[in-house]
Amino acid sequence: SRPERVSTPSRQILSSPRSIGTMASVPASDLSKEQKDELLCTYAALILHDDGADITPEAMNSLIKASGCSVEAYWPTIMTKMIKNLGMEALIKMGSGGGGGGGSGG
Repeated sequence: SRPERVSTPSRQILSSPRSIGTMASVPASDLSKEQKDELLCTYAALILHDDGADITPEAMNSLIKASGCSVEAYWPTIMTKMIKNLGMEALIKMGSGGGGGGGSGG
């Protein structure tokens, strides 16, 4: 059966973990509550960053609630503090995996 698609990316991942199997080796249904909360906050931060909006706990909570999900109250605060300390661009680069270097030209 085909998974139901929802408009919010974080909701899609949590409601139909197999729909984007190439993004992770573990289905979202196998994640712990803490891992799901972290994933929701990560997506909320990425959406806010992409929109050019301020990444605040309130803005993250609004997006998470709009997706029909919820997280422990401390997660958005922790995430926004980390983003303020390290910068969103640096965090995105850290999470990109980097991959192997290109072949040498010759």
